[in-house]
Amino acid sequence: MTYPIRPIDESEWPAFARVNEEAFGWTPHPKQAERFKAQTEFDRTLAAFDGEQIVGVTGVFSLTMTVPGRQLPVAGVTAVSVLASHRRRGVLSSLMRRQLADIRERGESVAALYASEALIYGRYGYGRAAAELSFKVDTHRSAFVPGAPQDPSLRLRVAKPADVRPELETLFAAVVARRPGRYERKPEFWTSVLADEEYDQHGAGSLRTVLAEDDGGVRGYALFRIKSSWDETGVPDGTLKLQELEAADPAAYALLWRSVLDRDLVSTVEAGRPVDDPVIALLADQRRLRARWADELWVRLVEVDKALTERAYAAPVDVVIEVEDDVCPWNARRWRLTADLTGAECKPVEEEPDVTLPVAALGSAYLGDGMLGERLDAGLLREHSSGAVRRLATAMSWSPKPWAGLTF
Repeated sequence: MTYPIRPIDESEWPAFARVNEEAFGWTPHPKQAERFKAQTEFDRTLAAFDGEQIVGVTGVFSLTMTVPGRQLPVAGVTAVSVLASHRRRGVLSSLMRRQLADIRERGESVAALYASEALIYGRYGYGRAAAELSFKVDTHRSAFVPGAPQDPSLRLRVAKPADVRPELETLFAAVVARRPGRYERKPEFWTSVLADEEYDQHGAGSLRTVLAEDDGGVRGYALFRIKSSWDETGVPDGTLKLQELEAADPAAYALLWRSVLDRDLVSTVEAGRPVDDPVIALLADQRRLRARWADELWVRLVEVDKALTERAYAAPVDVVIEVEDDVCPWNARRWRLTADLTGAECKPVEEEPDVTLPVAALGSAYLGDGMLGERLDAGLLREHSSGAVRRLATAMSWSPKPWAGLTF
């Protein structure tokens, strides 16, 4: 059975949202639902219909995302949902294939998403492209190493987040291009970031902010909540849940971290951060940072040649790649990638390949943190020319490591 697929109009939003809420087991407050609606690009939604009933949905945010060396328009895939009554009928596959075709038609060479379940998206050509450390720091053992940067011109300012929104937006815009995976925030996204109704707090208290600034203006900020607690003897045992910490320079970064780590009545700081976050190097006793690794952003190359040409490379490479892609057949051929520190070229060829790999492997490597060598050792790609995978992996690597930092 086939299910017609088309974008929805605004009048169909309630039915679209109900499918998403049912699939995710989520019951949002009406104001949270309104925020999501305000972010929705209706011309980039897709809904699958069984008669007049919407049974599957997905959407795209038009993002400007940092990739190695530049910023690109990227399709931010979101709200992928199918009703339990219509699972295993091909609804999801039809939606994903139609969506990828639409993305290509719009001229975007890369799609990205956060995966609700890690088993789903590999079969549509997405690869895990970024990771995150969720960590807890014991504040009583959080001293910094000698020589941690300081700047006597810096000072801290406590403020209500909503009152300093323009300053937060300006600082974030100044640093977003530094790390692959970060993306520019539209006003609707900032509204969600700073949302602070009781139903947004999840029992962790009001949203707070501290800014690091000098006479020239704001050089960084931290957004966080504090869950107050005392143990049975009356000793304070609060948890500071760090939502964001952004800084324009190392001194502002270090000062903001010291501000959250030295907060009165707090014994633990919890945060989700990039795997190479500089705070790891700053801590004198790194064992006090108890971390759990998790996948973060997933990436799909919609047009391999265009995507590989549009990013920068860390080292010269000249390699023929045979791409396997049964979802986007226009990618399934041999490509010669020639790149150095000044630019890249990717053209179709008929030459014998140096490497044969699934398109998901290229998506995983695209932002600079792919596991190409590990995939080779695991037998998940084939190397026809000795050392070709190592050369490709070295060229596609990047520092800092990718991390988006805000689920979409």
